[in-house]
Amino acid sequence: MDAQRLIAAKDQLERLRLEVLREVKAMGDASRQFDTGDVPDLGDMSTQSYDRDVLYNLSEVQRQKIRDIDAALEQLEHGNYGVCARCGEDISLKRLDVRPFSRYCVDCKTEVERFGE
Repeated sequence: MDAQRLIAAKDQLERLRLEVLREVKAMGDASRQFDTGDVPDLGDMSTQSYDRDVLYNLSEVQRQKIRDIDAALEQLEHGNYGVCARCGEDISLKRLDVRPFSRYCVDCKTEVERFGE
């Protein structure tokens, strides 16, 4: 991968990271809304509990995305960006354009999803 492409990848990963952090913060703010005020009845408590659980699960997905982005940035720093963590082959540029923090090439990702790591 050429230097210009690596610089563009780093910029894209850093932008994605900031975007995800903003989303996590917004979810945290929304979650705190549910902790204020008195809950008038059991139905409201149930709805608030469900909403809080959904927000927690979404933010866990976002935390994993941040970890994946951080791993891609680290790979970039070590000169391994764009290399499949499983087979060691290059990940296609088309895949990296769509998901710049991809750890696996398409074939290995399919295998990992099917059989686990």
